[in-house]
Amino acid sequence: MDINFPLILVVLTFATGLVWLTDVVFFKPRRLASHGAASAANAESAALDDDGEESREPYLVDLSRSFFPVLAIVLVLRSFLVEPFTIPSGSMLPTLEVDDFILVNKFAYGLRLPVIGTKIVDIGDPQRGDVMVFKVPEDGETNYIKRVIGVPGDRIRYRNKTLYINGEEVESQFVAKLPPVELRREQLGEVEHDIFLTLGRQSGAGEGEWVVPEGHYFMMGDNRDNSNDSRFWGTVPDELVVGKAFAIWMHWKSLTSLPTFDRVGAID
Repeated sequence: MDINFPLILVVLTFATGLVWLTDVVFFKPRRLASHGAASAANAESAALDDDGEESREPYLVDLSRSFFPVLAIVLVLRSFLVEPFTIPSGSMLPTLEVDDFILVNKFAYGLRLPVIGTKIVDIGDPQRGDVMVFKVPEDGETNYIKRVIGVPGDRIRYRNKTLYINGEEVESQFVAKLPPVELRREQLGEVEHDIFLTLGRQSGAGEGEWVVPEGHYFMMGDNRDNSNDSRFWGTVPDELVVGKAFAIWMHWKSLTSLPTFDRVGAID
């Protein structure tokens, strides 16, 4: 079962903030007032005791006061600015490899509330060629990463391993045979990127024609014959968009190996 980290982060931030605020508003003034009344006869002693009183702040309050600012900053950064992700599969080869660590721009397509994903500020929309992270429509929870192929109103057709958008064939140039795949370079709007086609595999699964509804996006993996995408489960509604992937910052195969940085760079 996937851990809902955004929900956990929101709950922890709210809980620590509530504990700290409740103490500041209700309990701390009472502690100080009670202590001040008991030591009013000796001002110097009271001052010394006040220092001791601060050191006797309840453990839960002290813990909340320490963690709340950190959690709040992480929540804001992760929800509205940049979020890290790890690539778990080869569906975006050769653009993204398994175990690449990437950064996702959370405000490129508008500011959204954490957990529920409701857009509160409209900044921009996904464009053809963008590499985008989204929640898969099948469950609305699992994060997927694919390339935006179709935007609202587009007519997408995929036949004989060839992509057509609004009746026009998307250009691709042969680069090399790298058995078991063929490497091709595709021009998708303003974006030039590489794709894999599996050698010897016949067309069939994943072929069809689709019209992208308003407020939806048609997604495909760059590893065309090995990608579970919109050809199989449909278009992605805007409310499931997470953000635009823009950079690889590390590649780390496992905890038993050292991370490498030879793949650091922008995502095409």
